[in-house]
Amino acid sequence: MNKINQVFSERGDKKLLSLYFCAGTPLLEGTGNVIMAMQRRGIDFIEVGIPFSDPLADGPVIQTAATKALKNGMSLCKLFGQLQDIKAQVHTPLILMGYLNPILHYGIEAFCQSCVEAGVSGMIIPDLPFKDYQETVKPIADRYDLRVIMLITPETSEERIRFIDENTDGFIYMVSSAAITGAQKSFDEQKQAYFRRIDAMHLRNPRMIGFGISNRQTLKAAQDNAAGAIIGSKFVTLLDEAEGNADLALDRLFAALEK
Repeated sequence: MNKINQVFSERGDKKLLSLYFCAGTPLLEGTGNVIMAMQRRGIDFIEVGIPFSDPLADGPVIQTAATKALKNGMSLCKLFGQLQDIKAQVHTPLILMGYLNPILHYGIEAFCQSCVEAGVSGMIIPDLPFKDYQETVKPIADRYDLRVIMLITPETSEERIRFIDENTDGFIYMVSSAAITGAQKSFDEQKQAYFRRIDAMHLRNPRMIGFGISNRQTLKAAQDNAAGAIIGSKFVTLLDEAEGNADLALDRLFAALEK
């Protein structure tokens, strides 16, 4: 069984937590250390960002991280090498998150093969058109038992959401707002209504809510309305402030989530 599916099948009533960081920053060779620190602390899914020069869906925090990672010399080839080095020690599902351009340049088939060789369980490609996913990416990913996680937003129609639900596996990445990534202090009633509306659809796939989660209030709202929460910008900021010390960044993150 794919590790992503296994986590959901075994979670019971547990609310899950997924953390994102951008590979290659603040330290070029820090990928393995960040992943192992997350695993020690019981993080359920680890999203490893592939830095790209034009990350359209990301806010200033992740844009800055991607720019720094590229300047540090991070590349997709280097990232796969780093992941292979720690593959034997990692049992937490790894999900690569990146834009389509670098993956196309690498080659879809080669990318999927490298994912398997590096112990990756799935991928999130925010700018992947659904038609291209169905016709080109999904058949290859399925052969390698990789999950392609699709995103929905408050603007996504019910028809589209049900179509995504029927044609994907793993989980649905439920974006909290139609805006770019970035920490928020709270989710307003409009966002809460969106959460309730999707919950009432009783989708086949579990959902994880991301974008804007940075404190106890936003974490609880996400966990109350989905299988769990995804945190990106907040952890990226803390990891940078800790100069790559992942344990310190995680300590500060957990403290922030109590406030």
